[in-house]
Amino acid sequence: MNEPVTPETLLSERVYHQLLDMILRRDLPLGSVLHERRISEMLKVSRTPAREALNRLESEGIVVREAGRALVLRGLSTRELIEALNVRRLLEGEAAYHAAGRIPEADLLAVEEAIHALLAKTAPRPDEDWAIDNLLHGAIADHSGNALLARMIGDLRLKTHMFNVERIPERFRIGHGEHLQIVAALRRGDQAESRHLVETHIENVKKSIIALLAAI
Repeated sequence: MNEPVTPETLLSERVYHQLLDMILRRDLPLGSVLHERRISEMLKVSRTPAREALNRLESEGIVVREAGRALVLRGLSTRELIEALNVRRLLEGEAAYHAAGRIPEADLLAVEEAIHALLAKTAPRPDEDWAIDNLLHGAIADHSGNALLARMIGDLRLKTHMFNVERIPERFRIGHGEHLQIVAALRRGDQAESRHLVETHIENVKKSIIALLAAI
């Protein structure tokens, strides 16, 4: 169940996306030290949403905490993002191959119902989209039978989490349509098709991200 959305949550989300836009446009140079107070002053918000946005960027590996606890902008180059997606395609395709036929029907049904409910909304929130994305991709990783593979997939997914329904909106309906096809293949226990559909899905995400970065 999603946590209730508060004005504070929405403000933190806005600050996060403002910082992310500045990073992607290189308005904030790599190596910059990001101070909570300076961010709050620059974006004209209180320190709480600035802190929460910086914590989120840290969890995604975009900023790192160095000596003295300073947050330094590491960023992710276009090459790193594409490499992360290429590795995700391989790892998640492998996970889908082994998870096919092993995910409980109740879990697959929950994913389908959540997708259809989300598609029926006129203005889905990014956190709702991410939650459902996690529901399916997490189930595939968790039922692959390989704990190390599941952890690696989780880590790589965080690196590309910044590109959600707000950033590449054209992927919203298409992406969830691909999710439903993946669910059907997993339910049939079709290992080859499950691998193919997951690999194609991630490749399509990669193409959308490349197009977005080229336009910045």
